[in-house]
Amino acid sequence: MTAMIDQATQLRSLVRQQRSRRASVIAITSGKGGVGKSNIAVNLSIKLASAGKSVVLLDADLGLANADVLCNIDLPFNLSHVIARKKELHEVMVTGPGGFKLVGGASGLARMADLTDFDRRRIVEALGAVEYSADTILIDTGAGISPNVLSFTRAADHVLVVTTPEPTAITDAYAAIKVISKAGIDRSISLLVNQVRNAAEAKLVHDRVAKVAKNFLGVNVLEAGHMVTDEHVRRAVLQRVPFVLSAPKCGASFCISQLAMRFEQGIALGAEGSGFFNRMGKWFKKA
Repeated sequence: MTAMIDQATQLRSLVRQQRSRRASVIAITSGKGGVGKSNIAVNLSIKLASAGKSVVLLDADLGLANADVLCNIDLPFNLSHVIARKKELHEVMVTGPGGFKLVGGASGLARMADLTDFDRRRIVEALGAVEYSADTILIDTGAGISPNVLSFTRAADHVLVVTTPEPTAITDAYAAIKVISKAGIDRSISLLVNQVRNAAEAKLVHDRVAKVAKNFLGVNVLEAGHMVTDEHVRRAVLQRVPFVLSAPKCGASFCISQLAMRFEQGIALGAEGSGFFNRMGKWFKKA
């Protein structure tokens, strides 16, 4: 009888520990648009969910959201309805392909592209409970360095910056890293190079950005890996089916698997402390 009571006590303690463990929060951003950021966010969400993780993807590319399009999902409601207090978060959250949860953004609404501090606080309020009910939260931010983008990247555990080998994309990626690092908040930053011929080409890009960031910003930019140019990706976008599902053995799917493994091995573990949304709220107060 005593043994049964002890086991029950241990079980309750374990449950409390699990509930108090917050999610690892990864903000996926880019210096410029058109580098494949949202496609990577969607397919990474699916790959992490396939490993048994509880994954939430917030499409925070406010005003130009398209994660629902990539997943072929018609959203009756989205984040704009939460901000307007017309819906609660659980009413707009839908199950995406592969089992992750999607909080869709709003496309074509100028107001969403330029939120006020009050609107951003509303997002914080709505998402506050999510970090204790999920293992991983992915934030697909907009491109560039607008206040909407920075409000998420400044508070995440890890910022994944996506670029391509094009000189303009590399320049803008470095500019984003520069602005993000100025916040002075302890979080890691990594660079993923998309649309490359091979790993060697990606490493050249990463090493170039990492060297400049180290020398002039004092920032360590981790190597997140690469995404090869793959015809299956283009076909998947046209078919509105994530490529890890339509072509699970293609080169791009292998690269996503490698990226997921990097995160699983600790490139962006949830840090101990106040948590993403508490830190985000503190940033609003400072602002």
